[in-house]
Amino acid sequence: MFGGKGVYHHGVVFALEVGDEIVLKADGESAPLFAEQGCRQWVYQGHSKRGPVAMPYWSIPEAALDDPDEMAIWARRAFEAGLRSQKK
Repeated sequence: MFGGKGVYHHGVVFALEVGDEIVLKADGESAPLFAEQGCRQWVYQGHSKRGPVAMPYWSIPEAALDDPDEMAIWARRAFEAGLRSQKK
């Protein structure tokens, strides 16, 4: 999957391992929360005619990297975004 691996929970992709980083799924509801925390949206270089492609995955907030309780909150948000994307 894009050269990485998908992380699933109950059949829902909520995170990806890309290179040496885990990125969490976001959507219109949760992406602003990631942006507020200074997270980076995952962008990869698409075809030369299209240019960069922004994906609905964001880096993990710094505060969550060493705090399991905080990480659980962000992982839950990512899972909920995955659920919402399945309903479309």
